[in-house]
Amino acid sequence: MKVRASQEDLKKLNIESAVVLLYEGDFKNLSRLGRGISSKVKKALELENFKGKEGQIEKIPLPGQRIGLVYAVGLGKKEKVESDTFRRATAVAVKRLKKDGVKRTVFILPSRVKDKVYQAVAEGAVLGSYTFDKYKSKKEEDKKEIEEVFIYNAPEDAVKRGVIVAEAQNYARNLVNEPGNVINPVTLAEEAKRLAKEYKLQCKVYDEKQIQEMGMLALWSVGKGSATPPRFIHLTYKPRGKAKDKIVIVGKGLTFDSGGLNIKPGDYMRTMKMDKSGACAVLGIMKVVAQLKPKVEVHGIIGAAENMPSGSAYRPDDIIRAKNGKYIEIDNTDAEGRVTLADALSYASELKPSKIIDMATLTGACMVALGEYTAGLFTNSPSFAQEIKESAKEAGERVWELPMDDERLRKKIKKGPADVVNTGGRYGGAITAAMFLEEFVENGIEWVHLDIAGPAWSKEDYGYYVPGGTGFGVRTCVEYIMSIEEKK
Repeated sequence: MKVRASQEDLKKLNIESAVVLLYEGDFKNLSRLGRGISSKVKKALELENFKGKEGQIEKIPLPGQRIGLVYAVGLGKKEKVESDTFRRATAVAVKRLKKDGVKRTVFILPSRVKDKVYQAVAEGAVLGSYTFDKYKSKKEEDKKEIEEVFIYNAPEDAVKRGVIVAEAQNYARNLVNEPGNVINPVTLAEEAKRLAKEYKLQCKVYDEKQIQEMGMLALWSVGKGSATPPRFIHLTYKPRGKAKDKIVIVGKGLTFDSGGLNIKPGDYMRTMKMDKSGACAVLGIMKVVAQLKPKVEVHGIIGAAENMPSGSAYRPDDIIRAKNGKYIEIDNTDAEGRVTLADALSYASELKPSKIIDMATLTGACMVALGEYTAGLFTNSPSFAQEIKESAKEAGERVWELPMDDERLRKKIKKGPADVVNTGGRYGGAITAAMFLEEFVENGIEWVHLDIAGPAWSKEDYGYYVPGGTGFGVRTCVEYIMSIEEKK
């Protein structure tokens, strides 16, 4: 599907339908269809009692007209509409258009919207068209796909950026949805190399021997129980000329998590291919950065491992030395993500960035606290947290900050014979996991941890999502990186 900006008169576009996005109770935008069509559409909407509430969609056939179908899509009350409202509405419309077999359409927005809204509409169109049917051996012969989407009166740069971001998010979704027998630490590293070659990024991949030689015994310990050895991936984007900032994005890359010797029950092991969602988001972000070329140096870091039970697997009570010299006592082998991130964050700190963002499907506790649609945010820097929250709001990804100042909770990861223990108990589990990670971030570096366990995977069809991987975090991080470009 091609998504394009169009400045042409609607009469000149090769389209069979139009989608008009309407505020609740405000149908002025229909006039852009032309007097004859707009009056017919308005009458039809009145007959159907269409008010323009968010989520409402009305299909209006217009036999004999140059535009044979008009879809009216409600945005809700104007004062409550945000960029993500447009993103969701566009995605819902695209899903409906696909179902109806529409090939070419134009989206018509209300007047005087900002460029970010046009970008959001382009994102919604691409995200809403997403399917993962790679392993369907019998393809539907009459599979319906939209060929072209025009966005009327849109700035070309905004639409182009939206397409780049959304295609990268869909790329991350594809990787998340790949099963563990396809994407493992080795093949994930090969994919990173392929991405780097295509987009001219620097890429270093360290094998199991090099991981041990570098002192990454935490990552090595988690991965050594599997027949497929761990990999450590470092992607780098450097702008031409002087960079305005230097940041590192770290992603948890557990390509499959059985729980290890503390093995998960069967129901909890299903979907654990999604435990690499943070890593997949990192690859998506680097894909965008390589194309948009901001004046920001960006590093993408992934510790990739498969957590499996075997005679060589790491054990409860093991004490492991991480890259920064701190010792970790293992209480539960199913709290493995934070152990791999200990080495990844230590390595990231050695790069001397100003800021680190890590993304990880880390704790079920975060889902219990915030639900399935919101990521937990933890930080050592209130100002950095505020910037990420603003970026997430613009990107339409929900985050909520949880506290890091309860020293009684912190004591729970300090008990025992080592510097830290990898679990702090059931209560406050998302917070103690973040406190554990903070132990491996060098002093003086601003850090945000996003626990994406909930929103990284969708069980339902809503908005621009379908069941499966969501690519959560790509839009927020890209929005933040581009905000550095715009502010400085």
